[in-house]
Amino acid sequence: MTADILAPICSRAGCVSPATASVVWRNPRIHDETRRKIWLACDEHRDYLRDYLLARDFPVEVVDGVGTGGAA
Repeated sequence: MTADILAPICSRAGCVSPATASVVWRNPRIHDETRRKIWLACDEHRDYLRDYLLARDFPVEVVDGVGTGGAA
């Protein structure tokens, strides 16, 4: 395997671009404040994924780089 195969990719459906940010979110109707989910985003889909979640009134934080973003 090469490093490219193991590199994190964007969570947007159909996208295979390298992830450059973590979109950290939760659904407050079913998760308490300690439960967070992480979507990975490329530069092109970073705002799209954030706006998708904000439109549903989910708490969202976008963190540069691919990591935990403080998620539990």
